[in-house]
Amino acid sequence: MMGLGSQAIATVPRGAACAVVTNAKPTRSFHFALLPGFTLLAFSSAVEPLRIANQLSQLPLYRWTVVSEAGGPVESSSGIVVETAAIAKDLDDAESLLVCGGIQPGARNAPRIAAAVTRHLRHGGTVGGVCTGAFLLAKAGLLGQRRFTLHWENQAGFAERFPDLSPTGARFEIDGPVMTCGGGAAATDMMLAIIAQDYGTEFAATVSDMCLRSATTAGSDGQRGSLSARMAMRKPVLVEIIRLMAANLEDPMSMDQLAARAGYSRRHLERMFDSAFGEAPGQYYLGLRLDHARKLLCDTEMTLMQISQATGFTSVAHFSRCFKKRFGRSPSKLMGYASTLPPVALATLAAARDTGV
Repeated sequence: MMGLGSQAIATVPRGAACAVVTNAKPTRSFHFALLPGFTLLAFSSAVEPLRIANQLSQLPLYRWTVVSEAGGPVESSSGIVVETAAIAKDLDDAESLLVCGGIQPGARNAPRIAAAVTRHLRHGGTVGGVCTGAFLLAKAGLLGQRRFTLHWENQAGFAERFPDLSPTGARFEIDGPVMTCGGGAAATDMMLAIIAQDYGTEFAATVSDMCLRSATTAGSDGQRGSLSARMAMRKPVLVEIIRLMAANLEDPMSMDQLAARAGYSRRHLERMFDSAFGEAPGQYYLGLRLDHARKLLCDTEMTLMQISQATGFTSVAHFSRCFKKRFGRSPSKLMGYASTLPPVALATLAAARDTGV
């Protein structure tokens, strides 16, 4: 168990590297509120740049406290447990409160944290979400009319749960007093941007070097590499067809429609997909729909009927057969996640099992 949350930490370790800071400000405080199943990588990626800034400057530029809903141990998604303090009812306006989420974000209920975040923002403080922390901010009604982001894996489920909110695909967003990031290394990018605001880009670049990052990354950069780069190909037509597929999951386009949009024959389209992926375009398209369905199953409380309709299937039975063929188990029995799902989703799964779906 990692004992981090009993008191504010402003460690100033000694190191060989140094960077002189002549304009030191009062120590800036961050409170990291951990939700059960939080992503340890994202949490540590947010904390470590603060520690490095202190180490390089040999000054307590930053301090941090690790809190949770009720205090005590909180288990991360990797099974590593972090000791926390109970979140305080009131925080100083100059402090920042960041919610660290992780897997199964829709299943986490933290009313004390939600109340603290809402109160802190209302009183002029800075708040934020790391990885899937934006789910809690959205539940609290804090993201309307703001730019924000969260991990790309959970954006489909977020869109179904909060249809009026639109996360960006950026690595991080800082919109006034609200900051969010996609988690992982993007948490480091966000904290480096904050350090740059506080102490300049040169000092932030030195912190980045200590993190062994080749360069600081802009928040506007995407969370994932471009489609063409990930597929290591230079066929813009094929990339555009895949984008069309991804944009039309609920009402799938026919192969003839896709070929017409691409300006090629259906046969030529089939040859391109076979050459690039070793499968027919219809099978590739089906895979996209089923991958989307799996995200909805894990991140929302949608019923199997709603998920099947949202991914272009005419019946739950057909959806279930295709799902099982791709993932090796039916959607109703996917649940190694079941014990962490919210009650409504568990009831849906139980009903589906009872009907043999």
